Amino acid sequence: MRIAVLLYDDFTALDAVGPYEVLSRIPGAEVVFTAARRGPVRTDMKSLALTADAALDEVDTADVLLVPGGPGTEPALADGELVDWVRRVDATTTWTTSVCSGSLLLGAAGLLAGRRATSHWCCLDALTGFGAEPTGTERVVIDGKYATAAGVSAGIDLALTLTGRIAGDATAEAIQLVIEYDPRPPYSAGSLATAPAGLAESLLSTNLLLG
Repeated sequence: MRIAVLLYDDFTALDAVGPYEVLSRIPGAEVVFTAARRGPVRTDMKSLALTADAALDEVDTADVLLVPGGPGTEPALADGELVDWVRRVDATTTWTTSVCSGSLLLGAAGLLAGRRATSHWCCLDALTGFGAEPTGTERVVIDGKYATAAGVSAGIDLALTLTGRIAGDATAEAIQLVIEYDPRPPYSAGSLATAPAGLAESLLSTNLLLG
């Protein structure tokens, strides 16, 4: 099973690495990180890079496509070659997935029209511009073969959900235990529903979302 993870400048690291930690442990999985060209691709925080071992023109099929999000999503939306690549590879997939604002790239490729989908809370409204039905109350939304995750850390939930669908609940549970995914955060500010009043507006006004 080939899993293609798309990289582009200023993607958010956990959007890609979180799902990778889960999906790469599925028996028979082969993960390939791909970008416009081979080599390191910097994340939004600049202090970390992941290596693309294959260029986009070297990856034309995948069983699972994973598209991360991040501040780099906006310029990526204007990259016709990248969006065309997403569309072409989607034609070969069993699952096409995204984390955070990566769902906007699926939308730009025309893949979410008429479908339920989610994204980071600051991007939900933008989904409507691609004909999608934004769903902001679920961490993982599945509509057909399209699976979208909410912001950043929700990519782990996405990957475990996919693992259960692909390899069975027992495998998903085993991987969950291996990575000891048992979140008990010290704060309850992880969603708009539970965050302190005014925090979201403060983040938007100070550009802290961009890292």
